[in-house]
Order: sequence, then C-alpha cells, then structure tokens
Amino acid sequence: MEAALIGFAVLLILIIVIRMPIALAMGLVGFFGFAAMQGLTLGNMADFNWRPVLTMASRRVIDTAQDYHLSVIPLFVLMGNLITHSGMSQQLYNAAYAFLGHRRGGLAMSTIVACGGFSAICGSSLATSATMAKVAMPPMRKFGYSDGLATASIAAGGTLGILIPPSVILVMYGLLTETSIRELFAAGFIPGLLGVLLYLAAVQYIVWRNPKSGPRGEKLNWKERWESMREVRGIIALFALVMGGIYGGIFTPTEAAGIGAGGAFLIALFRKSLTLQTLFEVITDSTRTTAMLFGVLIGALIFSNFINRAGLPDDLLQFVIDMNLQPMLVIFAILVIYMLLGMVFESLSMLLLTVPVFFPLVANLGFDLVWFGIVVVVVTEISLITPPVGMNVFVLSAILKDINTGVIFRGVTPFWIADLIRLAIIVLVAQISLFLPQLLYG
Repeated sequence: MEAALIGFAVLLILIIVIRMPIALAMGLVGFFGFAAMQGLTLGNMADFNWRPVLTMASRRVIDTAQDYHLSVIPLFVLMGNLITHSGMSQQLYNAAYAFLGHRRGGLAMSTIVACGGFSAICGSSLATSATMAKVAMPPMRKFGYSDGLATASIAAGGTLGILIPPSVILVMYGLLTETSIRELFAAGFIPGLLGVLLYLAAVQYIVWRNPKSGPRGEKLNWKERWESMREVRGIIALFALVMGGIYGGIFTPTEAAGIGAGGAFLIALFRKSLTLQTLFEVITDSTRTTAMLFGVLIGALIFSNFINRAGLPDDLLQFVIDMNLQPMLVIFAILVIYMLLGMVFESLSMLLLTVPVFFPLVANLGFDLVWFGIVVVVVTEISLITPPVGMNVFVLSAILKDINTGVIFRGVTPFWIADLIRLAIIVLVAQISLFLPQLLYG
C-alpha cells in the first residue's frame, strides 16, 4: 500500500501544483510506479529492463484503440455535437416554456426541463450548460429574473448531462469496471428524472422565499403548446429510438450510438442547419473530444495497473475487514472522499482517478456495481457545481462575463442541497437505480 500512496501523492502534486494534464500525469505515475514495482531505482535506471513496463503500457494503448466497444464513445459524442449544432436547444426550451413559463419561476423550470431533454441526447454537462446559457438567459433577463436564479438553473440543469442516458461518463465507468453499459443506462433513467423533479422543487423554494426572483412569463394557449411540441418531435423520436432499442435489447449500445449519430445527421440535414463548415466543425470537435477521452482513459488504465500491482484494493479490503466496519459506513466514507475531491477535481478526472481504487472494494463488500456506478455519477454531478472548482459555474462565468462567479455559486446552493437529498435517496434506497435494470434484464 505504501507504494500506491506515494504514487497518489506524486499524482496530486503533478495535477494540482504543476498543473499537468491528468491523462499525462496518470500515465507517467502509472508507468514509473509499475517500473518501481519491477525493481526500478534511481541507481539502476541505465541497466533496468524496461521491456515488461513498455509492453504493459503499449498493450494498454493498442487494446484501447482496437476495442470495438469503445467505438460507442466517438459515436455518442458525434451525435451530441450534431444535435448541438442543429439548433434544437431553442426548440426544446420553447416546448418547456410553453407548458411551464406562465408559472412563478416558470422560465427557470423550463430551463431545467430543457437541459434534461437536451442532455438526454447531448450527454455532456459542459456542452449543455454552454448551449442553454445562450438560449435561456436572454428571456430570463427580459422578464426580470435574478441573476442568481437564472444562472443557477442553467448550471444545475447542465449537470443532468452526465447521468441521463446516453451518458459518456456512464460508458467510461462501465469500461473501467466491466459493467454492462445497457444496465447502467437503464439504471440512470429514474435517478435522472428524480434530479429534474428535485431541481424543479428547488426553483419553487427559491421563488417562494423571494417571488421577485422569478416572475411569471406569458401564458400560451393549448394550440401554441402543441405546436411547440411538434418542433421537438424529431429529437423525441431519436431518443426513443436509441434508448428504446437499448432497453428492448434490439441492438447493443454501440449499435445504438451508430444509429443515434446517423439519426442526428439526418435531423440536421432535414432542418437545413448543416453546412460544410458546420459539418467540419462537428467532426473536428468530435475528434478533439474523443482524443481527449481516449487519452484520459489510457492514462487511467496504466495508473490502474500500477495500483493493482501495488495491492491497494486488496489492502483497503483487508483494512475494512480488520476494522470490522459496516459496509454502508464504508460507502459513506467513500462519498465523503468524493465530496472533498469534488472541490479540487473536475468530474471526469475524479471518476477515472478513484473508480479503479474503490470498485474492487465495493464489489467485495457485496454491493451492486451498477448501483455504485449511479451513486458515483450523482456525487460526480455535485462536483460540477461545488466551489471552488465547479466546472459548470466557470463555463457560465466565461459566457456571461458580467456575472460574478460568487453570484452563481450562491444561487446554486438550493440545487446543491437538492442533489444531496437525491444522493441520500439513491444510496439508502438502491431500488431507485436497480428497478429498471432488473425489470428489463432480470
């Protein structure tokens, strides 16, 4: 365990102090840590047999690049980028506004519902926040919404992107733990819906305390409401096709990703929003994002090899057994660690850094890895709006330069509390996550 703890300390220094990219930091620590376990010292570096270490690292790179199941990542990223560039975010917001806008706090609630719908196709929290900021902020300012409520509803709504399937974070977790991706997608649906409902309750609480923070918008008649629904039937049909096909066992998540990307391409063509320049931007963005994700994943796998070789997961299990701790107390301790890490790390880095350490312990304690995956993603969601490194908050601050990050962090507090409530419910009532997977797949 000592070697693994030293490796973690070096990793934290590289990431936090030196600001080295996490993919490179994890790869370097994993590579040289693995070499140290093979007998590398400062005195024998010239004579050391590097072949086993180089073989381990190269196999990780080659196996990752050739893994068929990993093709789900670029395809879902491509689908999300096509939807983002097709302008559907505005139609989703209009549809939500048509039914909720006339209520007190209705524009903020419309923003959250639209974020949930958009993230169900996009799968990226940062992209959801950035896109919805441009769509939802102008009307909320027009009706006199407070900056705190307006920005907080966008930042919090954006976090739904990493849980509501299809989710790239869930795919990454599934690949790291060898857990069924389709079961993870099924498990994320009800907790994602619960998140939307609790966020709506948070908006109602805010406007109950201060009605001026969220005035009512215009009330549309039923004809206008159904007309707004017609504008989003394409995205609803695509979501139903992709997720219905996965849930129904008609095709695998990888096949669903291909169908989703193809469907998003057809929708963009039909809407005449896809030019050659836009297509080039979509492909470029998708390639850049995929390369980043693959780089981080390869670094995490090399680091995972090191900590497994150092025996950290086994030592943690033995420590828990020796301490005679209740399994649920271990889960709560893990959640505390995640909350603390969330103040320093962004979501993907935190997940890839910790899951290789914790999931063997959780599995040996008898917990369901699908359930644990949802718990991890929810607590990772919370990190996106947790100071001082709430990535969604800083995305909004970069877009809305006239609003201070402190205003956004203060406004997001009720949503942060709503997330803690959801986390407690999911941890204590496992069936919230496991009902759909058990119903669909037994």
